[in-house]
Amino acid sequence: MKSITVFCGSSFGTDKIYEEQAFLLGQTLAKQNIQLVYGGSETGLMGTVANGALSENGTVTGVLPQFLQTKEIAHKNLTELIIVETMHERKTKMNELCDGVIVLPGGYGTLEEFFEMITWAQLGLHKKPIGILNTDGFYDDLIQLIQTMVDKGFLKQINKDMVLINKNIDDLLDQMRNYEPPTVWKVISKDKV
Repeated sequence: MKSITVFCGSSFGTDKIYEEQAFLLGQTLAKQNIQLVYGGSETGLMGTVANGALSENGTVTGVLPQFLQTKEIAHKNLTELIIVETMHERKTKMNELCDGVIVLPGGYGTLEEFFEMITWAQLGLHKKPIGILNTDGFYDDLIQLIQTMVDKGFLKQINKDMVLINKNIDDLLDQMRNYEPPTVWKVISKDKV
């Protein structure tokens, strides 16, 4: 993996461990010569993961919609800042630039980005590993919900297994390096609609 997109909150959250782990993730990516691709902001965990990578002289590419740049939240010290028009263009560009995705704690935007990327993978639009860094059990309830989707027949186990989950950065990166995408993709035929 030469580049990883990180989705995370533009806030810090209530526990210092989220900020510490975001900074450590950025440092770890840089030390392993993995380019960080992220949302381009200097705020919250977004700015923290970028600062972690930059502290180790890592390569950091931000992708920011124009309307957010005008609110003066763009990180000023990135290797590259790509300005796009819309939020959808942002996700598309971030997908184009990465070999895998890691999700840190965040809010609605983080979840929306995660679910779009895992949906694209489920549909076979990409074969990239998608990992959740489950810092301090932040995503335990989401992980349980995904299991409920399987139990209630709305998701296949093979698609649940596409989500790589770990609380340790190095272990998660190892899972991502060893990821084997499914060979069967979700396809809905016209007669099943």
